[in-house]
Amino acid sequence: MEARKEIVFADNIEKDFIKNRDHILEVLKADLSDWNNWHWQLQNRIDSVELLQKIFDITELEAAEIKEVEQKYRWAVSPYFLALIDWKDKDCPIRKQVIPTLAELEDQDSLADPMAEKLTNPAGAITRRYPDRLIINLSNVCASFCRHCQRRRAIGQVDRHCSKKKVEESIDYIRKNEEIRDVLLTGGDPLTIENKRLEEILSSLREIEHVEIIRIGSRVPITMPQRITDKLISMLEKFHPLYINFQINHPKELSKSASKAILKLADAGIPLGNQAVLLKGINDNPHLMKALNQELLKVRVKPYYIFHAKRVIGTGHFRTSVDAGIEIMEYLRGYTSGMAIPQFIVNAPLGLGKTPINPQYIISRGPDYLVLRTWEGKVVKYKDR
Repeated sequence: MEARKEIVFADNIEKDFIKNRDHILEVLKADLSDWNNWHWQLQNRIDSVELLQKIFDITELEAAEIKEVEQKYRWAVSPYFLALIDWKDKDCPIRKQVIPTLAELEDQDSLADPMAEKLTNPAGAITRRYPDRLIINLSNVCASFCRHCQRRRAIGQVDRHCSKKKVEESIDYIRKNEEIRDVLLTGGDPLTIENKRLEEILSSLREIEHVEIIRIGSRVPITMPQRITDKLISMLEKFHPLYINFQINHPKELSKSASKAILKLADAGIPLGNQAVLLKGINDNPHLMKALNQELLKVRVKPYYIFHAKRVIGTGHFRTSVDAGIEIMEYLRGYTSGMAIPQFIVNAPLGLGKTPINPQYIISRGPDYLVLRTWEGKVVKYKDR
């Protein structure tokens, strides 16, 4: 019922968003032309308690907590994404994802780099775990810094894109390793890079004959949809087959602005997928996850993965049990179409790769039959040949 409420009251959420937007513009002494400019959004991220207090009526205790956390972990939120927060709701899913809390300092049992990316870095800004594909980490810049970020160790205190030298070293490595057919550009967020530089990188990759597929991992269409300009679209269209995967964790993130940006990418013929992260108190609810995935399909985004949250230091309060993810997968199988069902993934520690986790439907097996459990819990005998 809670998930349905989020969708039913989408119009009310939009009204609150517009009210917040206008107030933020007043505080920042800006206008709608500024708001619709992605450079302005990036340059005016809210990253100080003092500025946040001018926008929202936060308590002194809340302000003190944020100040304590920011001594260790950087935070920043685009004006757009901040406008989606309902500050009266302590459980607002946007607020929980971007506003620091003391819980970040209480997690001392996790690791800065649980995926051992530093140990799988053969050259430049590459992370390579698989034989035929790899990642290039192009930037540490994001429109908003998620509190559950797996690469918070790389955020630091200063925005920086990967140097040309490191990018060239990465691309040269790909040229020399002909088994690599799939390259993922990630960060940070690659779409915080200017069009001209991003086009140079995409062109260099597309010139490599054995690179079949280029992917971009981006949260920008959700946290700063102003970035999805006609010029960006025209540039990206040159590099098919090009895929973009988002991280959308809650239906509230699919505002009218975000949906419009996503549909522009879909209209450009770019296949789109979503890689949600299972987050305690945000989306660890089968009904809500079903609603999210069905809303994604409406804007032509295929639910691709649900990731079990990694053991990244400072994020322990977001982690659920693996059973919580299995329960969601059980529910989705029975109550929505296969198109709306992603894979539930646990990342094996120390960079050992993605491991799909599924409910158990095979109860037993004989020489020529299986005993299966259906999604309704019925037990059936199935001939194997």
